[in-house]
Amino acid sequence: RYGILVDPIQVVSLFLKDPYSWPSLCLVIVANVFALAALHTERRLAAGFLSEKVGTVLHAFNLLTILCFPALVVLMVSSITPVGAVFALSIYTILFLKLFSFRDVNKWCRARGRAKAGRVRSASGPKKANGEVAQSGVYYPANLTYKDMYYFLFAPTLCYELDFPRSPRIRKRFLLRRLFEMLFFIQLLVGLIQQVPNHLIWLIFFYWFFHSSLNVLAEVMRFGDREFYRDWWNSESVTYFWQNWNIPVHKWCLRHFYKPMIKRGVSKWTAQTAVFLASAFFHEIPLAWLVGRFLRGNYGNAAVWISLIIGQPIAVLMYVHDYYVLNYEGSQ
Repeated sequence: RYGILVDPIQVVSLFLKDPYSWPSLCLVIVANVFALAALHTERRLAAGFLSEKVGTVLHAFNLLTILCFPALVVLMVSSITPVGAVFALSIYTILFLKLFSFRDVNKWCRARGRAKAGRVRSASGPKKANGEVAQSGVYYPANLTYKDMYYFLFAPTLCYELDFPRSPRIRKRFLLRRLFEMLFFIQLLVGLIQQVPNHLIWLIFFYWFFHSSLNVLAEVMRFGDREFYRDWWNSESVTYFWQNWNIPVHKWCLRHFYKPMIKRGVSKWTAQTAVFLASAFFHEIPLAWLVGRFLRGNYGNAAVWISLIIGQPIAVLMYVHDYYVLNYEGSQ
């Protein structure tokens, strides 16, 4: 009756309404169709069976479908739960960013190949991470294989490369520590979520996902680049926070958004604003301006933390409130 109450069945019900209907899982499985469509489009482009214009149209249609299809399924299928829908939509968002990068890099390789009249190696050089990093020496179009595609899809990165940095071995002790953290913190989250929600849940989830889970995935795949976040907790501005709390997304924005705009003659300020709009919420823009203009040092850091403790939880509560009103209030 009193104390901490944990109901595992309630956690399962967040993902499943009907034990015989798994719409979120089916939606994730269907995502393979879009990945294979992108791969086969690139194969046809590499073989010269498709022109660049036709390839661009096919990729654009594929990427647009990745954004629209899961959203329509979530809206139309009544058996899908909010938590399951968030999980499936997150997978499709990651897939969109990955396939966008996959298309861009292969297009750059074809352009360089035509310019140099020969095969071109990946533009990214060797990186040092987790000891010595080995390079496999993959050349375009030999990278257009199922093995290469699915390694990229599961790798903890959003930016495609022909030669990913690889660690020489799997560190068993490091892997076991991260696995223990994953198991411990997910159980802690399950208990805390069913109590009084607060910002501590957000912080634990960040550590569980960006430090424990991504490092487990990287270690198993011997993925060398382990920079998933920087010291965002020391942020003295909202802009610094958005640039450092999620490094994979920030790198993707720089590589496929900021630098292409700079090459096309767009000013740095306009390009930086576009990246900020793509990587942050629109309501953060006034806050970022106020903090950057009037607050410095510890005051700026305090303003960032207040926005994390108050701003994002309120946004989540608004979504929960609207969902409850739309689905449950009328039935009572």
